[in-house]
Amino acid sequence: MPTFEDHRSLLTGVAYRILGSVADAEDVVQEAWLRWSGVDEAAVGDPKAYLVRVTSRLAIDRLRWAKSRRESYVGPWLPEPVSTTPDVAEHAELAESVELALLLVLETLSPLERAVFVLREAFDLPFTEIAEIIGRAEPATRQLARRARDHVRDRRPRFDVDRQERRRITERFISASAEGDLDGLIELFASGVTMVSDGGGKARAALRVITGADNVSRWLLSISTPANIAAFMTSIGMAGISDLSFGLATMNNAPAMVISAGGRVITVASLLISDGKIDTIYLIANPEKIAHLEPV
Repeated sequence: MPTFEDHRSLLTGVAYRILGSVADAEDVVQEAWLRWSGVDEAAVGDPKAYLVRVTSRLAIDRLRWAKSRRESYVGPWLPEPVSTTPDVAEHAELAESVELALLLVLETLSPLERAVFVLREAFDLPFTEIAEIIGRAEPATRQLARRARDHVRDRRPRFDVDRQERRRITERFISASAEGDLDGLIELFASGVTMVSDGGGKARAALRVITGADNVSRWLLSISTPANIAAFMTSIGMAGISDLSFGLATMNNAPAMVISAGGRVITVASLLISDGKIDTIYLIANPEKIAHLEPV
């Protein structure tokens, strides 16, 4: 239906920001389409507002279910990365996606707080509309927004936003990782660098956050040995494939390292930079979270 397709990009953006999951966002948008297909369009005064309301409510309900599921997740949970390279047509609607670091902070909000924050801060919806979407009075909605905003401000990581420097450091990180250059990695890291890795029990990843330049460097290089590469490929059903390639891509509006093999992406690493050094590494290896990505 033309009207729905006109707003699909917006709806996907709303759902992804509320859920932090590409797959869940796509499911929510599909459910919204099914509901729209049963509606008399002539009776809907503002299709855009109606579709945002339906999508937001579906996303809030799904987030409540997802939060309980994530409590039993194996190891740290990270949002699903999404390619925001302009020429990746199937995900062009997410070209203005929020960064992984912010999505992680949003994960600590309640479903209602997160929805209010997203709808207000990312899409600038008036509080009257947001209140109708979440089924709360406007004063209560404003209070939720204020609480969420304060929470995000206090917890959001502080990092440099110079895109050229971030890209340059990411390129150096890729080179050092691909070449097994321990000294080169340590030189890039802040002394208190942390690495959060998400394998979801389906790929090799650290079950706890790793801290310290030496520890992070050695862990990264340990998974690059031939034996560990072979074990990793076996764990994700790709035994016998060893043609690893390291590339640079734009994920969630930031440069990221993408490791591919056998025509599939097997790892994505996104970096936070502070004072010219890598402060945080988000490494995603869970095959379910990166299956939608194209190799670089």
